[in-house]
Amino acid sequence: MKHALWLLAFALFGPSLPYFKYERPIQLTGAGQQYVIVDETIWKHARSDLGDLRIYAGDRETPYSLIVERGSQERERIDVPVLQQSTVAGKTQFLIDMSHLAEYDHVDLKLSTKNFVAHARVEGQDDPHGQNWASLGDSMLYDLSKENLGGNHMLRLPRATYKYLRVTIEGPVKPDEVQGATSEMGEDQPARWRDLSSAPKQEQKGKDTVFTFQVSENVPVERVMFAVDPKQPTFWRKIEIQNEKGEWLGSGEINRIHMTRSGHKIDSEDQNVDFRNNGQNSGLKVIKVIIHNGDDPPLKLTGGSLQQLERRLYFAAPDQAQLKLYYGDQKLEPPVYDYAKLFQRDKAAIVTQLGPEVSNAAYTARPDDRPWSERHPVVLWIAIVAALVVLGGVALRSLRTTATPDS
Repeated sequence: MKHALWLLAFALFGPSLPYFKYERPIQLTGAGQQYVIVDETIWKHARSDLGDLRIYAGDRETPYSLIVERGSQERERIDVPVLQQSTVAGKTQFLIDMSHLAEYDHVDLKLSTKNFVAHARVEGQDDPHGQNWASLGDSMLYDLSKENLGGNHMLRLPRATYKYLRVTIEGPVKPDEVQGATSEMGEDQPARWRDLSSAPKQEQKGKDTVFTFQVSENVPVERVMFAVDPKQPTFWRKIEIQNEKGEWLGSGEINRIHMTRSGHKIDSEDQNVDFRNNGQNSGLKVIKVIIHNGDDPPLKLTGGSLQQLERRLYFAAPDQAQLKLYYGDQKLEPPVYDYAKLFQRDKAAIVTQLGPEVSNAAYTARPDDRPWSERHPVVLWIAIVAALVVLGGVALRSLRTTATPDS
């Protein structure tokens, strides 16, 4: 009985080539691990969760792993001890114990100092009492909250493995204002972004600049990028992102800071805002991006665009095989492959291209799995009416029999 039920479920919801509406050839480049990138054509006709994507070599299913190229952003952040805060030759100096990290390239300082600009020199050494400290470069630390221009407390370093760092700060940061430090463990891989074709409508509404994007159905959007005129002077603006109903999707800030304070130069540029929103922004048709200018004049913008994190289908390309990507089966359950569970990315993986989309010539609709009553409502209602008529007749005859006196 269980075997029969499994076969029925597989027939109703399992993959079958005739149930896919669309197909695209995969233009392989030899054998080995390769991947294709999910584009707008696939988003338009596949399920929004991409659970109906299948790769076939002839009539044999080829397993794959669907990877969202977020980069290594979920890294383990740990506190690193700050030791021996002191004043040396009029400058604040302290040690940072980095012995718990195998490798690192930055340290975030916890400073209580406000409205300042300072120069920091970083040196490395395995022995905290050693004499020969290696120079690891300089960083500019600042807090410009008075001007609403944010701040930077990060020491950026070349990739290093020293067990101890010695930091010397020249500026108005006192030893007791160095309250701690953090760093991260893990290999840093950049996120991969795809540009989406959507020309926005730009308008000025009061003090705000508003970009309105029309978004293709099912296409997830996760970042907005601005193109600011190079002649635009220093700025810092808050950004708010909404859907067509005015509901909040995300927020952030963009800035361009090029200035000199206390003889030190500060350079910072950030002209994009992420709004991943836990995947709830797929299926949006309109996205409004609001730049709050406050009492400043509008920014000199040359454009804006939307981006999404790149989705890749990784698979092992067999020798001398022709592969096709199929999709467009709304009732198909997502695949479960050992390949995906045990997936390991090959650094030599090759990107391969998809050919044009065509309709599946063998397409046929899936069997109607709705209950019989939903598939034949007219017959059901006729049966109900007939039953009511019969029951009514029986009830009427019973009443007449009861009303007739005994002879």
